[in-house]
Amino acid sequence: MLRQRFSPLTIIIVLLVGIVIGANLNSLFSGDDVYIQIMKLNDVLNLARKNYVDKIDTQTLVEAAIEGMLGVLDPHSVYIPAKAMERVNEDIRGSFEGIGIEFTIINDTINVVSPIAGGPSEQLGIMAGDKIIKIDDQPAIGLKNEDVIKKLRGPKGTKVKVTILRPGVKELLDFVITRDKISIYSVDVAVMVSKDIGYISINRFSETTDREFKEAVRKLKEQGMKKLILDLRNNPGGLLSEAVKIADEFLPKGRLIVYTKGRLPEYNEEFYATSEGTLENIPVILLVNQGSASGSEIVAGAIQDWDRGLVVGDTTFGKGLVQRQFPLNDGSAIRLTTARYYTPSGRLIQKPYEGKKYVSIAEHLGGGKDSAKTVYNTKILSRPVYGGGGIAPDFVVKTQNLTELSVNIRRQNLFYIFI
Repeated sequence: MLRQRFSPLTIIIVLLVGIVIGANLNSLFSGDDVYIQIMKLNDVLNLARKNYVDKIDTQTLVEAAIEGMLGVLDPHSVYIPAKAMERVNEDIRGSFEGIGIEFTIINDTINVVSPIAGGPSEQLGIMAGDKIIKIDDQPAIGLKNEDVIKKLRGPKGTKVKVTILRPGVKELLDFVITRDKISIYSVDVAVMVSKDIGYISINRFSETTDREFKEAVRKLKEQGMKKLILDLRNNPGGLLSEAVKIADEFLPKGRLIVYTKGRLPEYNEEFYATSEGTLENIPVILLVNQGSASGSEIVAGAIQDWDRGLVVGDTTFGKGLVQRQFPLNDGSAIRLTTARYYTPSGRLIQKPYEGKKYVSIAEHLGGGKDSAKTVYNTKILSRPVYGGGGIAPDFVVKTQNLTELSVNIRRQNLFYIFI
């Protein structure tokens, strides 16, 4: 009898599957025949490595297998390669070390969307609309996002030279930038729009959001704010804890903000308001659109369900799945959906999906109230509110139509990247 040989991949996959399904040793040999399926995957890898016409990179195949496994689950269970983890963590932490610009690549060219306030690029005079065509005297045309990040981010105090083409200026401009620690602010606007109405825009929910928001509120109150417009348009979400803290600012102690339901009891949670809210008596209007997702929808759902304010704009994205991040030994990770979000009235925030694709996304993005959706009632005034995915506004204000691609880009917060 021949002894079965196990490749390192087999061990990796066993560990991964154990994480994903919470399997113990006994369950590996029962139920869904997990062991047999693992052996099949191992056989495919070995056959490909031995017989494929070209040389095969094992890591590429393993990562493709992981992505394939998660790809049949839902739109938000994903694999994060080790090289992408640092950027993910920086976005959550709210800081990184680099030259301090937001950029996007258009027609193979690095375009400066905006210099980050107070950063080294702004201090040197780099402007929105500038095009970076050389980095350290090497052509920068045709670079991918990861290449740009690798070249322009770096330890605080190090220098990098960029050559810029500026619209309306004939000569190329050279800048030698000293990298520094850059803060990514989640509260990007906080102003008074009239003598007693304040306006605050939150672009994400990171570790610093609640602190930034409270400071913005304090300053606006000093200027006479008695009412607030809170803008969560195009806010793709972020940390659940920070979204809960923002909703908490508007609600009395003991009010339910959001709850989650999962297959396993440990993923069932309820989040309630504390006694620390600073805006409990201030009227609020919440602005949302199709790009408002996840944490934005938690805040909107809580404010709407408790009749705490009015939600204005378009039906939100409908991202109501809770992800937990599981680290892997090589520095990569998987984000796996473990539960679903529900608003205080019982509405499921998540819209329908099949695998990685949403069902009838264009129809869902129509906005407004839909008589075909399930009707719920608010907790105080018993006003009708609508389920079926996303938060339908109290007053519909249409924004520019978004393609499915644009919506997915907004959901992933990929329009602009920080360096």
